[in-house]
Amino acid sequence: MKLPDSLRDQLKIPLGILLPESQVDKTNIKKHLSENSYVITVGDRTTEKMIEFGLIPSLQIIDSQEKRTKREPPKLANATELTVDNPAAEITSQSIVIIKQAFTMKPPVRINVNGEEDLLVISVCVYAPENSIVLYGQPNEGLVIVKITPEIRNKTQKLLDSMR
Repeated sequence: MKLPDSLRDQLKIPLGILLPESQVDKTNIKKHLSENSYVITVGDRTTEKMIEFGLIPSLQIIDSQEKRTKREPPKLANATELTVDNPAAEITSQSIVIIKQAFTMKPPVRINVNGEEDLLVISVCVYAPENSIVLYGQPNEGLVIVKITPEIRNKTQKLLDSMR
């Protein structure tokens, strides 16, 4: 499924609360988490920050790039690792299968993406378990915090449907 140009601007609007870069710290992030939150990170820097804060994400989706530049993946011990191919500006059916599979596994699970992981936020929001919180970076602005609700599922399902 490819991203149509008509959706590009819409995807620049955060799906949840935008925490400005200057406020991204453990205390402010924890305000959005409950005791049993299933935390999902999409992006290398976001994943790395959460690990540094001692908030180990249940599911991490990374592509070993930051702002289109190759980088070392965030360090993590004891995660189950999966790999998927997902070209830029696409969401492959294989990616959706792997994401669904990851939700059935014992956390932490890391999905290493060959290609680009940005758009996978959409499919994660559609398939994430109840009580999930999705975190992803908004380039040069801060951290987006999305609480999975029926409204978010519907919105992201519509985005996914429009990509076919």
